[in-house]
Order: sequence, then C-alpha cells, then structure tokens
Amino acid sequence: MKYLVFVCMLLVAASAHGVEKAAQQVFDNEIERKAVQAVVWGIPAVNYDLMRQEMLTKTSGKVGQVIYWGRPLDWKNQTLTPNPDALYFMAFFTTRDGPVVLDLPAAESGASFNGNIVNAWQLPLEDAGLLGIDKGKGGKFVILPPDYKDKLPDGFIPLQSEIYGGYMLFRSNLKSHSDTDVQASIDYGKKLKIYPLSVAGNPPETIFADVKNILFDSTIKWDESFFDNLNRVIQEEPWIVRDRVMIDQLKSIGIEKDKPFKPDRHVQSLLTKGVKEAQALLEAKYDAGLPPFFTEKSRWTFPAYPDLIKASQSNFDEPDAYPVDHRGVAYSYAYIGIKRLGAGQFYSISIRDKDGNNFDGGKTYRLNVPPNVPVEQYWSVTAYDRQTHALIKNVSRASRSSQISELVKNEDGSIDLYFGPSAPRGKEANWVPTDPKRKFELMFRAYGPTKDFFDKKWVLPDVALMRK
Repeated sequence: MKYLVFVCMLLVAASAHGVEKAAQQVFDNEIERKAVQAVVWGIPAVNYDLMRQEMLTKTSGKVGQVIYWGRPLDWKNQTLTPNPDALYFMAFFTTRDGPVVLDLPAAESGASFNGNIVNAWQLPLEDAGLLGIDKGKGGKFVILPPDYKDKLPDGFIPLQSEIYGGYMLFRSNLKSHSDTDVQASIDYGKKLKIYPLSVAGNPPETIFADVKNILFDSTIKWDESFFDNLNRVIQEEPWIVRDRVMIDQLKSIGIEKDKPFKPDRHVQSLLTKGVKEAQALLEAKYDAGLPPFFTEKSRWTFPAYPDLIKASQSNFDEPDAYPVDHRGVAYSYAYIGIKRLGAGQFYSISIRDKDGNNFDGGKTYRLNVPPNVPVEQYWSVTAYDRQTHALIKNVSRASRSSQISELVKNEDGSIDLYFGPSAPRGKEANWVPTDPKRKFELMFRAYGPTKDFFDKKWVLPDVALMRK
C-alpha cells in the first residue's frame, strides 16, 4: 500500500512537472515572438543609436557638434547604403534642455547641399538645402521639444518634434572628386552651425571633427545587443502615442521605462533566437523585392514601399495606416528619413541582373546609362555588400557618377559602367570593383530629378551579365 502511494506521488509530481515545463515553453515562446516584433518595430531607433554610439565611442564628436568625412566616402564608412559622391556632415542633437538651432548656409556659386533632419525614430522633420523647403536659401531651423509652446523670434523655421533626440544629415555637394573641389565642399559644409536657441544672440563656435580615417560601423548587429540599443532609446525618449501598444510588448522581454534591462542567460538566448528570426524575416521580405520603378518588369525598384513613402510624408499620422513591417525592412538596409522623396533626390535599388539572378561579386556585369539623364544636379551608381548593405570592404572605390570627368562615353552619349572583381581591359575609368567572395547590390541616385524622370521618358535598363 505504501509503495502504491509512493508511485502515485511520483506520478503526480511528474505530471505537475510536465505542466510546469509546458507552461514555461509557452512563456519562452512569448518572449521569442515579442522579440521578433520588437526588432521589426524598433529597428529605426536602433539604426539611429548605432550611428550615435559609433560617434560617441570612436570619434571625438559629441551630441551638439558635427562629425564629417573629409573625403568622398570609402569603405571605412560602414553605415547603411551611404552616398560616396557627396561629403557627409552629421549633427546629432537633443532638445531635452531646450530648442536646438540648425543654422544652415545658403547655396553659393558652385556650392550647395542636400539635407534631411529627422528625430530619433528617423521620422523626417524637414528637408533642407537646394531642393529642400528653403530652396537653397538656407535658414535657421529650430528643433522644438515635445509640447513646446513659446513663441519663436522672427526669422526662425520651427520644426516640432514628438521626442527629444535626432540628427541631421548634411550632404555637401561636389563638382568633382578633385582635391580642389573636395576642399571647397568641406569649406562650404563648415558654414553650418548648431547651437541652443537660448544662446542664439551670441552662438558659440560649432565644433567639427573629421572622421574620414575611422572605421565607423553602424551596420545592424543581429544579436542580443540589438536590445541594448533599443532599451537606451526607450529610456531616453517619451512614448509617441501611436507606439504605446508596444509598452507591454517590450515589458514582456524585459525592457521597461525607468527600470534596468538585465536579462538572465536564458532570456538572452531567447532574445538571440528572436533577433535571428527577425533578421531572416526582414531579409526574406527584402529579397522578395520592392515594386519596380522604370517599367513593370524593371529590375530597378523604388527605394522603399509606396505605402511607407506615403506614411513618412504624412508624419505616420494616417488614421488607417501604420506600415511598421515595411518600415522595418527599409531601416535594415538604409538610414535617414526624407520628407519629400523625389523633390531633392530619388534612389532606385537593383538586387538582380536582367535575367533575375543575384549579383555575384566574382562575375562581371555591364550597365548602359543612356544619355541625357533628366537630373539638375548629378547621377551616380553605387555598389554595396548584399549582406551588410554597407560599402564593400577593402575596395578602391564604391561608385561612378556624372561628376567623374574621366568617364568614357559612347558615341551616342551613353555611358557603360562595369561591376566586377577586375576591370575589363581599357574600361578602368568606368569600373566599380566588387569582392569575388560576396554578393552585391546596386543603387542608382538621381539628384535633382526632373519631371521627365518621373514621367519615365528616360529609362535605365537592367544590368547585364557579361558572357565570356
């Protein structure tokens, strides 16, 4: 009898253990699932914080100052799909202590910029520069903290933000890549100023730091550190009303405002699984392709999903739309937000050749750029690492553009560009190197596109594999 009771007790204990184990699996599944959702939702803020942390930990730059690349970007700039045919200036800001002024220069003879100002979620606050809201006149743009009500002095352009942090990307345009023109672009870029509105009457000198020789790597880190970046932004910034649904979602994975984020080893393993699953999801969606741009079957696509472009232009304030998934895909391969995409610049992406195959860095491809590209400024084509979406490491250059005087033209005025591990004989000037061990992708940039560009009166053909 005692033996029977003992056996029954063991069975009850085993059953209870089984129930407990099943319940634990349910909770683990929830953490992993919520981690995936947090990555897709939070990637714009993480993207922003990765760049900010690179500045703070690897350069002498600080929030409220300006870092810049004192030469056309090379592979040491490992941000997502940057433009190697303009000089980059970046200014991170916070309005926690009051409004911040971005005092931007007017265009001059042979000198201009294209700029975008965004908050920490990379929501565009305004476009500035030659084709921005100021139409090249420059101006004193003032970033206002949440709920700011005071009247601004005359002559300032108010930009109301829902949160405190953000940054500006200021692209100082280049006539060419010559040393003289690069220096002129640097000198022009250094005319921008950043300072608190409270000292606008006598602003201090803006501090600039040249970071051209620093490995600046803000590519997405697909591991548990993703959540450290996300937690940092959550702790610093107020909740945007439309995102309050994420409060409990993040609490489920240990991210809660005003509380330390210290997941134990078991939770860390679940977060790692979640971020890897999110990576696979976002990569699969990107690989499925964006909508074609030039023709219905073109391999050149829009730079982002049309619903995301529309939402961004309306401050993500549409009553029946909030394309979080599409936003997540976009900020896995790019950064910055553009208020009026197409007014100042337009981008088109190609991840496959005309036959529908992925670009292979060990093969050589040709792109024929037809003559008379309908742009007011310049066009360019840049090659990126397909996996990281950054400039291909350890190559001599990343792009070719209409700014390059030595480009060889065909008799009809078109230009053949070549992408591959080595230049076809006699085509060195028109060649962009690739890594033979890695896949790559291409981006076509049109700066100052005209109406003919959007009316498709000029069409960029697909990239063709060169047959041996």
